Amino acid sequence: MKLFTGNIRRPLFAKLLASQFLLLLALFTSAKAPHLTLKEITTPPPRIIRACCSFGVDLSYAGIPFAKRSDIISIDQIGEHGYMGGKEEGNGIIYTKRGGFIDLGHMRDCADWTAYLYKLIQSKQGLANPVLITLGTEGGTKTLELEIPTEIDSTEIIQLAGKIAYELSLWHEIATWFGVSYVPMLPERYSSFSPEDLYSNLLGVELGINALKSELEYNDAMTQLIDQMMSTLDAVTTLEETYSAMEEVENFWWTRTKSLPSKKILIERYTETNCYLLPWLVPSEINILPAYKLMKPEDSLSDLYKLKIKLNHKFPLKDIIPEHEKRTITQNDFERFVVYINHDLAHLTEKILRQSIRKQKRKDIKSDFDEPSS
Repeated sequence: MKLFTGNIRRPLFAKLLASQFLLLLALFTSAKAPHLTLKEITTPPPRIIRACCSFGVDLSYAGIPFAKRSDIISIDQIGEHGYMGGKEEGNGIIYTKRGGFIDLGHMRDCADWTAYLYKLIQSKQGLANPVLITLGTEGGTKTLELEIPTEIDSTEIIQLAGKIAYELSLWHEIATWFGVSYVPMLPERYSSFSPEDLYSNLLGVELGINALKSELEYNDAMTQLIDQMMSTLDAVTTLEETYSAMEEVENFWWTRTKSLPSKKILIERYTETNCYLLPWLVPSEINILPAYKLMKPEDSLSDLYKLKIKLNHKFPLKDIIPEHEKRTITQNDFERFVVYINHDLAHLTEKILRQSIRKQKRKDIKSDFDEPSS
């Protein structure tokens, strides 16, 4: 997707620098994570903490006439952040001129997972290595294996927590493509790798890392950082503006001709595996400031952990990684799964295109028959 960046004007550039400075203030203070009990530390949160969101507007439900779904939000509805969800939160999708569509639920979830993993890793420091931790089930049992050096400092633990949190969010996108769902019998493939998912996830990791480095209480830090980030990303202010942005990319990124939970609602999916992420911006927008680039946590800490998943029957592992004899994979295998998904997507796009051509031909034939003879 082509990104429109344009030239930076001086007053806006000054505003950008001021916003960035406010975000960086959090980086030079001591870590202040949520206060968790031993039970909360030893009990991993659910993979999906906040139920959100379907990409698109006025989406219909299969078998439920007249019901429509639009998971969008305005800037004044965002509210205060609450660790693992709070009644003051507002979640939904909002359009930003520098960060594209942001799913606030995904963003908050990844921030909170970063905070949780920070407390978890911190609690295991000093124990005999390796440390094995079960992180629940999603397409199979997830186990985190940690090798924590005694000399590792708080900043490195925060970075490690962010890296693992992002890997877990990537696995969620992979798993839902292969039929794993939070609610039994309700497939989530329709939302796997949607245009805003990975970017929102990584944005949440960045905010979670900065909140952990703040001198403020975690929830207060997150509330301030989200507000500052929305300003930095130049978020639109009204529901109507986000609705219009969604309409701009209808029939390009998504379609309302299909009903939830059809996998054909999304026309384009974001499956980027680079070391950085750039957002998808609405092509008609001429943006003065550049797209906000997100860097993934560095690979320098990769040898400190293994995220192991013992796969269930939903995954055609022999087709994806033929040399694998056992059904246990790690985060190092995720890219192979994304490559396989991209092949699936190419076939799905081709199938949709053929169906569209046949449908148009039938319309043309019907039109010819319906025309009155001269």
